[in-house]
Amino acid sequence: MTQASIITIGDELLIGQVIDTNSAWMAQKLNLAGIKVLRRVAVGDTWDEIWKALDEESKHADIILITGGLGPTADDITKPLLTKYFNGKPVTDEGALQNVKDIFQRVLNRPMIESNLKQAEVPDTCTVIQNKRGTAPGMWFEREGKVYVSMPGVPNEMKGMMEDDVIPKLSTHFIFPHITHRTLLTAGIGESFLSEHISIFESSLPEHIKLAYLPNYGMVRLRLTSVGFDHIAIEKEIQDYFETLQQQVKDWLVTNLDEPMEKVTGKLLAAKSKTMCTAESCTGGYIAHLITSIPGSSAFYDGSVVSYSYKAKEDLLNVSKETLATKGAVSEEVVIEMAKGALSTIQSDYVIAVSGIMGPDGGLPDKPVGTVWIAVGNKNKIEAHKLYFRFDRERNTQLTATNALNLLRKFILADTAL
Repeated sequence: MTQASIITIGDELLIGQVIDTNSAWMAQKLNLAGIKVLRRVAVGDTWDEIWKALDEESKHADIILITGGLGPTADDITKPLLTKYFNGKPVTDEGALQNVKDIFQRVLNRPMIESNLKQAEVPDTCTVIQNKRGTAPGMWFEREGKVYVSMPGVPNEMKGMMEDDVIPKLSTHFIFPHITHRTLLTAGIGESFLSEHISIFESSLPEHIKLAYLPNYGMVRLRLTSVGFDHIAIEKEIQDYFETLQQQVKDWLVTNLDEPMEKVTGKLLAAKSKTMCTAESCTGGYIAHLITSIPGSSAFYDGSVVSYSYKAKEDLLNVSKETLATKGAVSEEVVIEMAKGALSTIQSDYVIAVSGIMGPDGGLPDKPVGTVWIAVGNKNKIEAHKLYFRFDRERNTQLTATNALNLLRKFILADTAL
């Protein structure tokens, strides 16, 4: 099977200033094309480290994809290094030069300087990949049956090259097998218990079908993967196993698609022509962010009240001052009143309300950090649930959001089943 390595370049990646999303996106696209990603390597803007990475990855992979270091500044050393690595000399590519001129004249409407013009210089040993979204061209090299492709580190520019040029060109250069996945999402059962429950099924899988466990924020995704050159045969085979797997985990199954909880809940609402709203305290609008990240969410999501303070809870959601004083914000009584207040104010069909202690401070003996109350319901019924999380502030917030959405999903299913 054809294998690829991804090298991302930049000091900012190694010090944590920038998160490397490029290699994750590239790996997904390569996998869909039938290319197995062997390794992902990040190196700084250091000549020796980049050179060593190229040497090392070319020992193992057929395709070496590189992003970063193609800008006009002095620390962008990828292009001169590749020129030397592939025994070339710099030449001006007329297509790249015209692209740079067009961007500065028509798009940016400002004069160019010498460093901008030098972006059109490429090694004479490469095939140029024109950049339709920026100024730095990509470069395709071949040596001893290996393919090396250098692309900009700017995500939008890299993605354009990958989709429009690199993957189509790789597909004509190599023969790739078909890789297919089936993914489902479970909730309400831990990874170890799930593994034990489906152990017989897992042991029955043929060698070319792999099962992966992907736990995240109280949920576990299960992914079946098969690889082969007979597209139709492996699609049918993996679908048969996937249907069996769904039956095995039916008591905890959330969706048989690879999609997050917010999308699952949103699709359920949209299918029933219902809407929801949120009243958020401890999550500070994070649940609203997750929902509104879904294209078309306006069809099922009406809005949110972020009521962080006592005063906001009283003024915006009509939570009783007495309830806050006697029970505290993190309580069953308060989240129920928050839910009722949001339904009254926003007039949605369903509601989520959350209040909790995310940490690292603020815990009490009877309400330690990680204590969360979640209310879900409609105008006829509100259910409140108390949960405990044991992580840092960010993860506690994410766990609260995911579990709240799942509780609403279950409430809707039970409500519409009546």
